[in-house]
Amino acid sequence: MNHYFTNNENLKSEIRYINYNIENVSLTFASDNGVFSKNEIDYGSDFLVKTFLKNSHIKKGNFLDLGCGYGFIGLTLKKLLNINITLSDVNKRAVHLAKMNSKSNNLESNIYLSDGFANINDTFDVIITNPPIRVGKEILLKLLNESLTHLKDNGELWFVMRKDQGVKSIMNILEEKHKCDIVDKSKGFYIIKCYQGYKLTESEKYAII
Repeated sequence: MNHYFTNNENLKSEIRYINYNIENVSLTFASDNGVFSKNEIDYGSDFLVKTFLKNSHIKKGNFLDLGCGYGFIGLTLKKLLNINITLSDVNKRAVHLAKMNSKSNNLESNIYLSDGFANINDTFDVIITNPPIRVGKEILLKLLNESLTHLKDNGELWFVMRKDQGVKSIMNILEEKHKCDIVDKSKGFYIIKCYQGYKLTESEKYAII
């Protein structure tokens, strides 16, 4: 079985277009078979973008959209905030689509084919991701922990996960070394913000939602 984080060279291409409107701004995204949420903007990704815009104090600097798919999260933030944006994905078709969407929406961006951080050496003010849950817990934690090591001082990692995908278990593991907050919840989706290098005290651990 092929997933959106694998490359299937034999998969038939069927380009389709998705229109998206936010804050009186319109974007159009080309999508295709073999990428995440190919027919519509994923609710979790949309919720992540809107929650970040509403709650984060970081609105400039260097951002990374990790596991970008066809580029919805990173390119939307680029359009609204004019930040320096890097997008990356392990899926060749997703990277191709992200490049198409960057160009068609007149957005300047850096887009890389990369398995996690294999081809990414920079550090970022914000790393934002709707992570590939189906890769399994071990690889998922590796991606999130490596994200935290690629943050600049006072940088933030933002990600979205569903409650039934084990978000609280993932948070508990990350909080052994870092501070994580539940920023918002909706329809079973949790928006999580984590900071690098902050270890919780025992009393703080017991105060977690």
